[in-house]
Formats: sequence, structure tokens, C-alpha cells
Amino acid sequence: MTENSAFQPAPDSELPKTYAPADVEGPLYERWVERGYFEADAKSDKPPYTVVIPPPNVTGSLHLGHAFEHTLIDALTRRKRMQGYETLWQPGMDHAGIATQNVVERELAKESKSRHDLGREAFVERVWQWKGESGGQISGQMKRLGDGVAWSRERFTMDEGLSQAVQTIFKRLYDDELIYRAERIINWCPRCLTAISDIEVEYQDDDGELVSIRYGEGDDALVVATTRAETMLGDTAVAVHPDDERYRHLVGTEIELPLTGRRIPIVADEHVDPEFGTGAVKVTPAHDPNDFEIGQRHGLPNIAVMDEHAIITAHGPFQGLDRLEARSAIVAALRAEGRIVAEKRPYTHSVGHCSRCKTTIEPRLSMQWWVKVGPLAKAAGDAVRDGRVAIHPQEMEKRYFDWVDNLHDWCISRQLWWGHRIPVWYGPNGEVVCVGPDEQPPSGEGWTQDNDVLDTWFSSGLWPFSTLGWPEQTESLAKFYPNSVLVTGYDILFFWVARMMMFGLYAMDGTPPFHTIALHGMVRDQFGKKMSKSFGNAVNPLDWMDTYGSDALRFTLARGANPGTDVPIGEDWVQASRNFANKIWNATRFALMNGATVEGELPPAERLSATNRWILSRLGEIVEEVDGLYEDYQFAKLSEALYHFAWDEVFDWYVELTKTTFQEGGQEAEDTKRVLGEVLDVTLKLLHPVVPFVTETLWTTLTGKESLVVADWPADSGFRDEAAEREIETLQQVITEVRRFRSDQGLQPGQKVPARLALDGTALAPHEAAIRQLLRLQPEGEGFHATATLPVSGATVSLDLSGTIDVDAERKRLTKDLGAAEKEKAQAEAKLRNEAFLAKAPDQVVDKIRGRLTKAEADIERIGRQLENLPAA
Repeated sequence: MTENSAFQPAPDSELPKTYAPADVEGPLYERWVERGYFEADAKSDKPPYTVVIPPPNVTGSLHLGHAFEHTLIDALTRRKRMQGYETLWQPGMDHAGIATQNVVERELAKESKSRHDLGREAFVERVWQWKGESGGQISGQMKRLGDGVAWSRERFTMDEGLSQAVQTIFKRLYDDELIYRAERIINWCPRCLTAISDIEVEYQDDDGELVSIRYGEGDDALVVATTRAETMLGDTAVAVHPDDERYRHLVGTEIELPLTGRRIPIVADEHVDPEFGTGAVKVTPAHDPNDFEIGQRHGLPNIAVMDEHAIITAHGPFQGLDRLEARSAIVAALRAEGRIVAEKRPYTHSVGHCSRCKTTIEPRLSMQWWVKVGPLAKAAGDAVRDGRVAIHPQEMEKRYFDWVDNLHDWCISRQLWWGHRIPVWYGPNGEVVCVGPDEQPPSGEGWTQDNDVLDTWFSSGLWPFSTLGWPEQTESLAKFYPNSVLVTGYDILFFWVARMMMFGLYAMDGTPPFHTIALHGMVRDQFGKKMSKSFGNAVNPLDWMDTYGSDALRFTLARGANPGTDVPIGEDWVQASRNFANKIWNATRFALMNGATVEGELPPAERLSATNRWILSRLGEIVEEVDGLYEDYQFAKLSEALYHFAWDEVFDWYVELTKTTFQEGGQEAEDTKRVLGEVLDVTLKLLHPVVPFVTETLWTTLTGKESLVVADWPADSGFRDEAAEREIETLQQVITEVRRFRSDQGLQPGQKVPARLALDGTALAPHEAAIRQLLRLQPEGEGFHATATLPVSGATVSLDLSGTIDVDAERKRLTKDLGAAEKEKAQAEAKLRNEAFLAKAPDQVVDKIRGRLTKAEADIERIGRQLENLPAA
């Protein structure tokens, strides 16, 4: 379809007086989808523009972070579609292994059942049933927001095709010895009973205890400090720094481990900080990642003292206790033996918790599957360094390099039932076979498949190409890979972005998954605080969309989107954006009622008034500015530029100036109808990617054409008229200055005042009618007596305020205000002359005093002018 296709817009007489988003948005979105505007054709000869949606969890619902990110992506793709690109915004959802399994297990618990009561196959079937009935509500919410995604291409990370992609890349990595199985320290959740990724660990400050324990006896005793006394049962060494003179003589000797009767070695390791605490640390390789590395370097045994439920398994009096119960019992036993040197409670320290169930994470030695990330991470770093992939904003590159250049091997196995099961079979005689998607798994007695599933990030790391049909070489893959840009939050730069880079480069023969990584920040409340239900400041975006409309929410989010920085948002700002949508509506209704048109060519420039030439010149400049800002992903700046152009220049100045022209009629009025139509046509197109609903409704009514979604993006006309811009700027200065004077004199906005305008010989002469109308200035008439004269920008405006104000009362009010301003100035100056105050006061306090002084001086000057301009009593 093209923008010239037949479409029956509502006549301007049917355009309601006020804009009601709830009446417009739903039906309008359905029409867009029905007409296939958002679909992408792999056979098209148009240049491709591809963006993937960061796949939301199937368990989720739309939150402000989603709304923010989706607004930015939708703005990019809508503009590119209008520019003539074959645009694909790829939708889909993530199966969210642990989150989804937890949801379904909670549902089973209501039936007094567990997943073990059902068994693996029946439980997985139950999850699929839940997904069909309850999952994916976010899709409907995306439609509410206006997401222009290709719904026919919607994918799910557990789809058959994506599952084939997962199995294919696992097999290739395994055959290339980039996937292996090994016993390492992982993040373990004793509640969810699985390893979890770093991103699923939430750190918070908890109140605990720090106890200092004496190991050994006499002069050779060492004191170590710990917040996890229960793990001492698994200590296999005490470590000191090799250059620490205090302990050098003890390195290589053994010391008795309290409560156990075991003797453990004292080792020297550069990991130890000699300046921290006593300079001696306990080493528990099976329960701490740093200790595990020390243990590897020194050949220490790994002694696990807890099971998967965090219950103590070490033989002795603490066996069978929960880890927290054991902690208290062990400290009590050490205290009884006189081995507690010091205790600090509460001791606030950072503790990791499972993001799903909030249980404290337990570092645990476990046999898991791992990706050897060294060569993959190097390729991901090289792609940015050599310019194949650009990170925006560029200052985020350092964070990316810090991560990929120091990446540890990735634990990819999870002890869950919901997810992509690891395609490895074990034989009765120790055989290990990895099976590809086109291979038959081994059969026969004693063969079993690995019980674990893959980390969710493993499948989502394939998203840019698995969604296009890989490993098959499909038309879609050839057309739409690599993606043009990835728009995502800086918080998952490491976890998702880096994994997509590694897998894309590996699977697609060195071609990165996207050309640009555009990073945005997090949405916060209006005070800059993180939004959270526990803080009481979380917002359901649907509530704001219901109240103010989707356009208002979108525009507010885009207006705060500076690259890589967090975005504060408050309801007042959404309300202000709703007012902007109403302003667009009202201005367009005015234009329609006065015959604005897009038909025919624009009148020749030499026939146009300065007002029309000025707005066309500014129109070309704003198109150029907005294009540049889009290419630089400066959503906040382009939104701000459009806001001020539309509201200030088009609606508050140009539309107001046209009112006089329409009243006078003639050729200039006819020309203005065409120019006004052109200005609104282009302005609505420029605004459409960010505020699609109100602009679509108004544009189709104004133009009679099919849809802005498939309209042509406006090109810079190249028209510039600096003389007209200077002339209208002068006109604006005169009107602004006289309005300020009227306000200072206490005149009501609609109050008419006799005035004499001396405009002869100035560029303002043709604008006298507009000046009088906008300033409510009557002709001078008989008995005119100028009580105030304002020379402004080469013109002179004389006003007769006789009888319009109570001069005596106004003089008393202004004199009182002047006295207050002079007092404020004196107080500020006194403080700024006080050397003792300046020496002690914080910089922000001194800056505040300076600001008060500047304001007081400005007030004194302003009030003085007002007093001078008062007419004689």
C-alpha cells in the first residue's frame, strides 16, 4: 500500500472538539495490523532495516522499562519505514526458565502438588498449558503502546525452530571443544535448587556478623575473620601474602582447624591483601569462588560441607542443621573454646540473593556445563575495536571492553525441567555423546540424557539469527541479518549483548549480529529513585495510558531518553505531554476550519509574506535537525526540538499570526492556507514516530491519504530565508516585550489598551494588524495620551494606560516589592563578603547565595523599569 491509496478520512466537521485517546488508539492499531503495515517482505528490493525486540519474559507484563525501550525502537522503525526501508521489528518472548518454572510450581502448590508428583514430562506439558492460557499477556500490552512489530513473525525461544538452533550451536561448540563439563564454583539457590546466572543475583546490604577466630596455638596462631562461620568446616588452608613478613616463617607449615581436629596448611598467595584485617584468610575452596582459585593454584582439596538445600552434611555435631542455624551453633562452640577474638554485630555487608525467590545465594562447588569464552570473547571485542560494531554512546565502550576482555567461562547448565535440555547422553560404560538436531540419540539399556537444561541466556543469545530461521539459510536470514541496531539497556550490556556478539560472530562466519548497539538507561521516578513495589513508587504504564493516552506516555519517555543515562519520569510530565497532544489537535482543527490544504504546489517564494517564508525556512531547518538527531540516537534532543518547534513556533506564533491574515482574506490568505497545510503535513510526519496515534488521526483528516505509517518521510526542502527569519524574530521581540510590560503593569491578557505604533520605515510595518491583534492594542483615537513609551527593536510602542490601572496602588505595591528585593540583595552581599562563611560553607550553599543575589539584582532592575513607566498620578 502507498500513501496515495484511497482512504476516507473524517471530514473536519466530524473531528471532535477534544481529543479522546481511548476512542482512537485501539481501532487505529487494529487497522494498521489488518493492513499489514508492520510486516516485512524478505523478497523486497528495498534496503533492509532490522531491529529485534529484547525478548520479554513470557511470565511478564509491560512495565515502564519495557514501555521506554519499545517507544525508542518503534520510533526508529516507523521513521525508517517512512524513509522507504523494508523494515522488520522482530517480536517474540523468552521462555524464562527459572521464572516460568517457579510460576507453575506455585500453581501446583495450590493443588498441594509438586513437580515431582507429576514427573518431568507431565510437568513440562503443564508449563506449555500455562503458557497457552496465561502467558504472553505482554503482547496485548505492546499493542496498547502502539508497537509496530511484525506479528506474523512472532517467535518464542522454545519454538521448534529456535530449539533446533539451540541444539545446533551446542553441538558445534561441543565439537569445537568450546563447551565442556567441569566442577566449579557457581551461584546456587537452595530454594530453586539450581545454578543461576550472575544477572539473576541481586545484591543488597544485610545485617550479619563478623567474627574473628583464632586458628592454632601460641606464637604460631593466626586470626581470620569471616561472616560465614559455618563454612570453616570446609577450610583446607589458611592463606597469607607471600611478601607479608609477619607470616613468612609460617608458610609451608600446618595449623589446627578448630572444632574438626584436622590440620591444614598455611599457603602464600598473592590474592591475599596484607592490609585487610589481619592479613590472613581462611580458604574454603568448595564454598567460595576466590578460595576455589587459590585451591586450584595450591592443589588443595575441595571439601563440601552443605547439600543442595544448604543443610550441613559434614560429620559431627552440626550435621543436619540449616546453614544459618549452624552459623550460630559454630560461633557458640568457638566461643566456648575461647577462640573468638572479636565479634561485630550487626555487621552490614553486601549479600547476593536469588532475584526470583530472594533466598540468600550459596556459592557451591558443582559439576556443570561451561562455555570456554576466551576465543569467543576476543572476537566480540575485536568486532567493536575494528569498527564493525559501534557502541552508542561511545563512552560505554570501556565498560564493554572491561567485561569481554576479562570474561570468565560461562556456566550454562541449570537444574530445572523447563528449558532446552542439554543434548548429551551418557552410556552405561562412561560414554558421553553429544547429539545434533539431525542425529538420533543413542538407545539401549543404560543410556540416559543429561537432566539439566540450558541457561535462558544461551537461547536468547541466538535471537538475532535464530528468529530468522538459522541454521537453515532462509530468505529472511539473507535479507535481514545482520540487524541494523540493537536498542537495549546498559544493565544487560554484559549478559545479553556480549552473548549475542559471541554467538553471532561464531555462527555467522564472523558477521556480527548488529551494526550498532544503542544503549539507554533505566527508568526512575521523578526524584531519580529506582522504581520498586517495595519503595511504593512503581507505576503500571497501563494506568497512565488509560488516563492520558499512549502518545502522552511515549512522548514523555522519549523526551527523557538521553543516550546511556537514566530517565526520571513523573505523572505531571505525562500530563504535560497529554496537553501537548491536545495542542496539536486544537491547532489542526483550526487549520481545517480555515481551509488549510496540502493540494497543489506551494506558492512561489517571491509571492509569499515574510511570515510564510519564515515558517517554511524554519520547517526545513527542523527537518534537517531531527534527521541528524535520529542518526545519533538523541531521542531526548529530537523530541525537545520537535516540541518547541511545534508548540512555540507553529502553534503559538505562526497559527496566531495567520488569524489576522485569514480575517483580511485575499491572495495572501489563499497562500497561507497552502503553507499552513504544508507545515502541518510535515510537522505531523516528524512527530508521528514518537506520537503515532494523534498524528495519524489528524494527518489522514488533513490530507485525505491512507496512513502516516506508509507515508513518505519529509525531506529537507532546502528552502532558507534568513531575512524573513530576522524579520519575524524582530516581530516576536516586540510582541514579547510589550506583553511583558502589560503583565508587569497588572493588565489582564484580554484587556484592550489604546496605542500608537511608530513602525514606518521598519520591517514591522506590514505586521501592524498582527501586532495590534496579538497585543490587544486599539487605535489611538481622540484624546489619546501616551503614559508609557516603549522603544523596542527599532519600533516605538506608545500606550495610554489612563484609567486602566490604579496608579497609586500599583506604585505602592511596586515600591514594597522593590524594598524587599533590595533587602534580599543586601543580605546576600553581606554573606558573600563574610570570609568565615565562605571558608566553612559547602560549595552548593555558596552557589545558592550567589543565585539569590543575581535574582535580587534582576528584580531591582525590573521593578525600577516598571516604576519609571508608570503614568503620572
